[in-house]
Amino acid sequence: MTTTARSAGSKLAEDNGARGVPNAPSWRRAHLSVDQRVARGRAARREAPRSEHGRWEAAPDRGDPVALLEEQAATRVPELVPIRYGRMLASPFTFYRGAAAIMAADLAPSSVSGITVQLCGDAHLSNFGVFGTPERQLIFDINDFDETLPGPWEWDVKRMAASFEVMGRFPRLFPRQPACHCRRRGARVPGADAPGRRPGHAGRVV
Repeated sequence: MTTTARSAGSKLAEDNGARGVPNAPSWRRAHLSVDQRVARGRAARREAPRSEHGRWEAAPDRGDPVALLEEQAATRVPELVPIRYGRMLASPFTFYRGAAAIMAADLAPSSVSGITVQLCGDAHLSNFGVFGTPERQLIFDINDFDETLPGPWEWDVKRMAASFEVMGRFPRLFPRQPACHCRRRGARVPGADAPGRRPGHAGRVV
């Protein structure tokens, strides 16, 4: 992410500390009982009810998205910036992939539960894949951590869910599959309803 996004994450962590809201590692060190964990979870839900995550509206003082990209470009290799922009122009999804800073700025003022984690920072469909572990096993997981930073867990979930929606709006990306549908209970993955699977079961990600 850009300096703007990282600053937002750092500021949030400071605010959480000021409110006395512990992050996940602090909880583990405290060895909370089951009842204490349940109570903390309910308190977090009161801090950020589900209803506050259902709709997003641009803030009146929202910054110019293009200006954010230009700010990000200032720290990149100048000769490669036009190539990056050209790739972003290929489709709405490729723009979404390259615009993590814009989404981070939009999410910065949103409601959070106060649970800070080590974010991927750019969670979207294309940043997941199969790779080998030191134990010589193949796993499917996040494979891109170059923008990782501490922040609210909600940011990764929202960016991941939005990537399904953006990609699913353009059937040409999956010409033989139905478009993705983001539902209230979760997102469906194209092709998840394969033979032998209950409809939509394997496609739940959020």
